[in-house]
Amino acid sequence: MINFNRELKVPGGNDMTLYHFVGIKGSGMSALAQILYDAGNEVQGSDIEKYFFTEEALREKNIVMLPFDEANIKEGMTVIAGNAFPDTHPEIVRAHEIGVPVIRYHKFLGEYMDQFTTVSVTGTHGKTSTTGLLAHVMNGAAPTAYLIGDGTGFGAKDAEYFAFEACEYKRHFLAYHPDYTIITNIDFDHPDYFKDLDDVLDAFNEMARQVNKGIIACGDDENLQKIQANVPMVYYGFDPMNDFSARNIEKSAEGTSFDVVIRNEFYSRFTIPMPGDHAILNALAVIATCHYEGIDVEVIQERLRTFGGVKRRFTEKNVAGIPIVDDYAHHPTEIRVTLQSARQKYPDHRVVAVFQPHTFTRTAALLDDFAEALQRADDVYLCDIFGSAREDRGTLTVEDLIHEIPGAEKLELDETEKLLNDEKSVYLFMGAGDVPKYAKAFEEVIMEKNSK
Repeated sequence: MINFNRELKVPGGNDMTLYHFVGIKGSGMSALAQILYDAGNEVQGSDIEKYFFTEEALREKNIVMLPFDEANIKEGMTVIAGNAFPDTHPEIVRAHEIGVPVIRYHKFLGEYMDQFTTVSVTGTHGKTSTTGLLAHVMNGAAPTAYLIGDGTGFGAKDAEYFAFEACEYKRHFLAYHPDYTIITNIDFDHPDYFKDLDDVLDAFNEMARQVNKGIIACGDDENLQKIQANVPMVYYGFDPMNDFSARNIEKSAEGTSFDVVIRNEFYSRFTIPMPGDHAILNALAVIATCHYEGIDVEVIQERLRTFGGVKRRFTEKNVAGIPIVDDYAHHPTEIRVTLQSARQKYPDHRVVAVFQPHTFTRTAALLDDFAEALQRADDVYLCDIFGSAREDRGTLTVEDLIHEIPGAEKLELDETEKLLNDEKSVYLFMGAGDVPKYAKAFEEVIMEKNSK
């Protein structure tokens, strides 16, 4: 049980330290910076000067963001280093030179969370949405700190629960030993690190053996049937054989309602304001977790109904009557569920997909799968491949993907006017890079047209 009057223990420093984040605009780093700030710590960070949506929450809390510069590092700090930045980064080198403690993001988080009842959310897809939903529901029952992969973080000294997103990339989730873990699915991704699906499965199996109390896993995912753990595994999904299953599903443009059956016994009916089968699965994972924590069903129902979503996950905006959706989808599986959601929400609209591939290795490894997924849209526009801090160039170009999709066109930032058509359409801007700037440019085109 959490001692509500305790002082939170923060790894690597003391009460007087300044926590400096190298790569503070990273989604996890931004969230962690907010958690430490909310808990009463002095926080700042550095990053490239390019805009990222994650910096908005930092600005709201007046957390200082500086351009990368070794001069940022001073004695008395504790440096939290983002996983995308090597030990050769000038700020990290400087920290070592003057004897400033340097702790990697995942190691810091692993130590920090041990003082709470912890629930991690992992899986190849759906982590962020599920973590956001979990935090929202659990907060209705008890104070909950959380770290969400959309760059949102919240910390409080009276928190009983800590809900957080745990990424499998480079096996970073092995730094954590949570009480409970939700596993949404297992798929092949991050081909710059994992050799194949078996390598991914090996990582998840190792992670599962570090869970302390129980695992809540999607039983509809055949890969999750291969996970072996030392704690009980509870399965959820559409299949009636799961421990928690969804029945009598009703879909509409306003959302989805469904019954939950626990081992063939009716539990309750729930309504969520989100479209898509994946949203039902995410809700089932949260329902199962909260049920095992003894959270009242009325609380779960009310919090599910009032969930407003997370950033860049089917985030909708209506511009002069035209629906525009911003979504983080950067894997073929995620593109499929985003398109499915759009079809449910806007059944009488033409679906226009604007996609920016993220990393050259992922695009190359999954080229055919991307092509198949994107062809489910009515119109497809592709932006240049977005690199990352860990991979900023490659031999593949977006033209290689365009050639695989009949009718697909390349889209430059100054060409968004060509997206407009005379048919009723919903526009999906998808990708993990800076594709929101294309959406913004398109919004400006619409507003200009309507002002004439």
